[in-house]
Amino acid sequence: MRIIIFLILVLVIVFGPQLWTRRVFRKHSTSRQDLERTGGEFARHLLDLMSMNHVQVETTPIGDHYDPLTKTVRLMPDNYAKKSLTAMTIAAHEIGHAIQDQSEYPPLKQRTRLIGVAQGAEKLGAGIMMGIPIVAMITQTPSAGLIVLYAGILTMGISTLVHLITLPVEWDASFSRALPILQRGGYLSKQDMQDAHQILTAAAFTYVAASLASLLNLWRWIMLLLRR
Repeated sequence: MRIIIFLILVLVIVFGPQLWTRRVFRKHSTSRQDLERTGGEFARHLLDLMSMNHVQVETTPIGDHYDPLTKTVRLMPDNYAKKSLTAMTIAAHEIGHAIQDQSEYPPLKQRTRLIGVAQGAEKLGAGIMMGIPIVAMITQTPSAGLIVLYAGILTMGISTLVHLITLPVEWDASFSRALPILQRGGYLSKQDMQDAHQILTAAAFTYVAASLASLLNLWRWIMLLLRR
């Protein structure tokens, strides 16, 4: 029964915010001729305005993001090519990350370093979890299961830390940088500003959900360890 409740909770936490976010994004993704620029053009405009000509803007099929290693703002095709409120808001958010990078915002630097560590830890943890059971079958070593649990906790612990550090980074990019840019520049009407706030709030909830899901997964691994 507890497992069923846990699974339902995870599904609600992970998929609930995602469904709401998609609904909000879709609602404001309609092309509008009254908007002056596409998302890609708006991103380029803001970068040039802030003398960040070295930062590139390009399309990507894997999700809107800013890459601090290559100094590139990447937008999904619709957000890059469309004149929509979602496109402009997401573009402003990613420019917020570029500004963080330019100002050497500490949480962004920490997240960038940790992502590299997390990727290595995930590969190591996956290798241990796949290899140890095979070794245990051959050698009949009873401690193999414990090693697998430790590997899982290590992997999930680092991943959870990345998620937790990501929250303030995303929040700052959205509400301390993107919204003020949109407001001070007079790019949007009062109603559009309210809708832009909703778009950014919806996006933030996906990161909150990811962090909670990661914490739940870590808790599951720790409970497995304590039962041994």
